[in-house]
Amino acid sequence: MTFRTLDDADLQGRRALVRVDFNVPMQDGAVSDDTRLRAALPTIEKLRKGGAKTILLAHFDRPKGKRVPEMSLQPVVGPLAKLLGAPVAFADDCVGPDVHKAIEAMQDGDVLLLENVRYHAGEEKNDVEFAEALAANGDIFVNDAFSAAHRAHASTEGLARLLPAYAGEQMRKELDALDAALGNPQRPVLGIVGGAKVSTKLDLLNNLVGKLDFLAIGGGMANTFRFAQGYEIGGSLCEKDMADTAREILEKAKASGCHVILPTDVVVAKDLAPNAPHRIAHLEGPDGVAADEKIFDIGPNTTRQVLDAMEEAKTLIWNGPFGVFEVEPFDKATVEAAKHAAQLAKSGKLVAVAGGGDTVAALNAAGVAHDFTFVSTAGGAFLEWMEGKELPGVAALAR
Repeated sequence: MTFRTLDDADLQGRRALVRVDFNVPMQDGAVSDDTRLRAALPTIEKLRKGGAKTILLAHFDRPKGKRVPEMSLQPVVGPLAKLLGAPVAFADDCVGPDVHKAIEAMQDGDVLLLENVRYHAGEEKNDVEFAEALAANGDIFVNDAFSAAHRAHASTEGLARLLPAYAGEQMRKELDALDAALGNPQRPVLGIVGGAKVSTKLDLLNNLVGKLDFLAIGGGMANTFRFAQGYEIGGSLCEKDMADTAREILEKAKASGCHVILPTDVVVAKDLAPNAPHRIAHLEGPDGVAADEKIFDIGPNTTRQVLDAMEEAKTLIWNGPFGVFEVEPFDKATVEAAKHAAQLAKSGKLVAVAGGGDTVAALNAAGVAHDFTFVSTAGGAFLEWMEGKELPGVAALAR
């Protein structure tokens, strides 16, 4: 699938409606993390340089179609203007006569942020009339919010059907990275999937085993796979009712030539607490997991298997940590694997793409996120893309 980008657009004097992701962390009414604001800068700057009037559309939180003052986007204006080094105007709504007047007053190169689109019930319903009201304020539509692309909402999918639609610079960067990871990757491809439950990542696992050369499974879900194979896992988190499903996934992987890496040794403790007494247990040996122990990380032998797979791979796609990385010492495997992947990516030996909230947090904790080829903050959209699902906001941008 190919996409229209801003390189294809005539921007001079055009009113560009730009869907951005400004659903930023707030503390005491102020932006506490400006990562998503920074991500939008290349698109805004390209539009300004091209002489467009840049009109920003975004949501914040879940006001459910009502005007909730605490969910206003107004606190974003100051930080965005500071990052941009240029004034940013604000309109108290996203449709209506006042918005029209604010846009009429704009000069080429100006930037205007509109109020939370989710103040209107028509946004999440992808209501045609609401989409048309939004479209009335623009000449072109630019989607720069991959994180919202899995939702068929008025400002993500509906607008793309009503105006000439283009992928913004951040959207293009995301789509290029994802294509390099799973669409047309350099092989061999290694996938790392962690997380608590198999049941929440069934679609993901079923899709990946047909596309990967190696799949390393960690987190609580690895316990379910090992339980399904008859190993003792003590009091560890486990979905015992998913045992048949786990075995089916392993059979599917075998049939498609995907080598699955599961823990052979694990870090166990009786309680989850910082620096709790812990030991290495070998699932296939006499020092296995005791009934009163719980698995909180993969062990050194399994970690070495993962690092060896990284050395062999040309592409890595990562979603989910190996252990309870928030609590030492159960972060060790995740940190070691993250640092090794970052080193390989930095040296040009590995295309390393990662995404999902826990994954991003783990890479940041390891201090290596900036060395990965690409780190997606998109969460749900990243996961659905990994599951092989069509994202409405992306499909609408296809040529």
